[in-house]
Amino acid sequence: MGPVLDGLIKLQSVENRLRAAKAKLARCRRNVIIQENQVRSLQNALEAKKEEVQLTKIQSDRLELELRTKDEAIARLRASLNTAKTNKEYAAVLTQLNTTKADNSKIETQILELLRDIEEDEDESGKIQNQIDEQKQTLEQTRKETELLTTKYQAEIEEIQAEWDQLAQTIPDGPLQVFKRVAETYDGEAMAVIGRQEGKTGGYTCGGCFMGITAESVNLLMTKDDILRCPNCTRILFLETEKGYLTPDA
Repeated sequence: MGPVLDGLIKLQSVENRLRAAKAKLARCRRNVIIQENQVRSLQNALEAKKEEVQLTKIQSDRLELELRTKDEAIARLRASLNTAKTNKEYAAVLTQLNTTKADNSKIETQILELLRDIEEDEDESGKIQNQIDEQKQTLEQTRKETELLTTKYQAEIEEIQAEWDQLAQTIPDGPLQVFKRVAETYDGEAMAVIGRQEGKTGGYTCGGCFMGITAESVNLLMTKDDILRCPNCTRILFLETEKGYLTPDA
């Protein structure tokens, strides 16, 4: 391999470090977003619970009004009992009175159930509010930590980016543009080492997609400093062994 491929291999190493640093920064910032979303979710739950309490109170107030109306009707019916002139009239009024009382009893039961629901929902609202307060404290702490880490990671990124830019200047524009395009396709992994196929003489594979690579391609890489890409995944191929080179089979 010549200076072009050697340069691209070095650039790949720097590219990996650069993306790793950017990933740390992204994760750091994402933690804040996650905390913010959790606070927002709790606030939405609290608003929904408060609205539910309000609707239940409206329903309870409506039943209270209906109960007062029926209480007034009961008072009138009791008065009518005292003025009934016949047994038939008395029996009719008594039946209506008992029916109204039964209705009142049902309404009172409904009101009690609604009041229990209101109490439970208000208790739940209090718990949610406590969760919000705790989550806001966690969010504030996360923001402070993120500010410190962001400064650290940005400095690291700038340092690595400067190294990347300096190294890129030593590589011809054509190979450099190929590297950039392939790196964008494979999350930074533009280069792929050629390896031997186990148990197969003269067999080689791409280290990126593990598809077969011809011996002619290996010979070409050993003799020329050209960009050779995997016909399957399009990564830029290179040779590497413990001693630095992959020797083709005789």
